[in-house]
Amino acid sequence: MSASEPQTIPFDGVRLRFGSTKSFDDLVDAALTDVGREPVPIDDIAKVYSTWEAYEHEVQSHVGPSGFMLFAAWNHGGWIVKAGIHRKALRLVIGNPLIAITMLRHDVTAGLFAPVELLLTEEENGTSALTYVVPSSLMIVEPNPPLLAAARDLDAKLAAFASKVTASK
Repeated sequence: MSASEPQTIPFDGVRLRFGSTKSFDDLVDAALTDVGREPVPIDDIAKVYSTWEAYEHEVQSHVGPSGFMLFAAWNHGGWIVKAGIHRKALRLVIGNPLIAITMLRHDVTAGLFAPVELLLTEEENGTSALTYVVPSSLMIVEPNPPLLAAARDLDAKLAAFASKVTASK
């Protein structure tokens, strides 16, 4: 294979959907209360702190109760209405470099799926849902036991977060 030909590496992703009796707005509030309401400028932090220890300390100050912070948010509901879809939908990117490094040290390409993307949606009956793809189902494309163990730890933390924020009051 020449350098210009891509290598195909098939894998199967697993999507999880956590339904909630909460309204969409209450689900969004619960998620953002945990991860923060403003994206953390993680690249800027890396420029300011020159050692891992200093960086780690600063990152830890931004971590929410479930171990994650907000990196980005996109309001799909704000534009899909123009195409006739009248539902609220918010895409969040959450993560934690201190968790990500536990995977990237075993395979830097795990960075394709860390941080994690979530989709919070308003359902037709006034309830809501939180959906994401299980990180380990995306990261593991060939045998790598240390990566698998670290990715499964992330899976568990993410499932705990999703259960927490979607739970009824």
